Amino acid sequence: MQIDQSLTTPDAGTELDRLSFASNSLGCGIVNIAGILENLQTQSKEQLVALQALQIGSNDVVEAKDNAMIDIAKIADKAKETLDSVQVSVNTIAETSEHSVDLAGWVRSVQEKSSAVEDILSEVRKSNDQIASIAAQVNVLAMNAKIEAARAGVAGKGFAIVAETINDLSQKTTVAAEEISASIQNMANWMSQLQQGAEISAQRATTFLERNEETDAALSSIENLVSETHITTESIYGKMQIADQAIDRFVPSISQIDASVRQFNEDVKQTSDQVDSLINTSESIAQGSINLGEENSDLKQTVLLVQDLAGRIETVFENGLLRGRIVFEDLFDTNYEVVPGSDPEQTVTRFTKFTDGVLPSIQDPVLETDSRIAFCVTVDRNGYLPTHNARFSKRQSRDPIWNAENCKNRHLSTDRISLKAGKNESPFLMQTFQKKTGGGRSTYMKDVSAPIKVQGRHWGAVRVVISL
Repeated sequence: MQIDQSLTTPDAGTELDRLSFASNSLGCGIVNIAGILENLQTQSKEQLVALQALQIGSNDVVEAKDNAMIDIAKIADKAKETLDSVQVSVNTIAETSEHSVDLAGWVRSVQEKSSAVEDILSEVRKSNDQIASIAAQVNVLAMNAKIEAARAGVAGKGFAIVAETINDLSQKTTVAAEEISASIQNMANWMSQLQQGAEISAQRATTFLERNEETDAALSSIENLVSETHITTESIYGKMQIADQAIDRFVPSISQIDASVRQFNEDVKQTSDQVDSLINTSESIAQGSINLGEENSDLKQTVLLVQDLAGRIETVFENGLLRGRIVFEDLFDTNYEVVPGSDPEQTVTRFTKFTDGVLPSIQDPVLETDSRIAFCVTVDRNGYLPTHNARFSKRQSRDPIWNAENCKNRHLSTDRISLKAGKNESPFLMQTFQKKTGGGRSTYMKDVSAPIKVQGRHWGAVRVVISL
């Protein structure tokens, strides 16, 4: 094998720069994929939540449907029973109505006949009065006959006996006529009362007969309505049976979709974990290339900057302990207390006031050294950011949207970048992430951090974030 004599050994610095550039490009690409996976994972989680709600809702629908089927079946049965009962009642009322019509007619006929009876009683009274008048005349004749018999002496004795008998008969006739007259009067009074009652009853009977037609129409309407209700209920029950079959087919589909989305979410999570591992690998490659690279490279200079800042902050913290401005336990306090009424939520610890006094003079001047530097902050090992740059540490207003952009201090972060920077104890850490800028756009950011240790104990890290 012959070696090409024109080949030369590549310059180490150039190759390291190429390696650093490639690793940065790789990191940006992986971060982009991580962002996409994060969005997918968020969407799949939202879909899972929606599916769970849908599944719970579908279970409720099935339960409600079952209950509705039972209730509608009961209603259908009741409607049938009601229809039968109404039909029986209508028939009974119809029969009663016929009897009532007959009774009303009879009452009216009684009222009419009572007038005829009164007329007959009037005629009887007249006849009885004539009888009484005749009896009175007979009595007068008998008395005259007795007088004439007395004048005749013995010859008129037999005639006197006949006159006495006639007189006795006339008196009895008079008494009988008086008794008949009294009876007729009583009967006339009773017939008058009967006629008045019959007249009232006849008026009511006439009213009843008039309303009877309305009653028949109302009963017929009730029967029709109940019949329609029964038919409608039967129709609803039939439609519910169709819906029941559709729901029985629909619910298993939700379970299948839920299982599919869960599997997709699990796959996305596994892929996201693998991408996180790739990010760590790419960051390790970038950090290795920076360690081996030229001192004057931009990233190497940024690393040296954050390491210098970490050393300065360590000195300030230890001087604060020596001078009694803060005690060791307070400096490492992790009791994060929420600031009442803050929106977005802010928290304070026993060292927040101390860092507000010593960190601005170290952090804020860094922003003036390079226009690409977005911010320079210090976080504790739990990602808590007590003191931000002045431009992001304004007093909160009543507008939470404005606060989110201008009041970023006293914030307990839970994102991967902050937590990883705060917990890192290696000489430096370089991370790449995407920052959303609105309108569906985003930009790549480089987070370079160095650990802070106080009296040999890890406190947190200082971070410098640069726009790429």
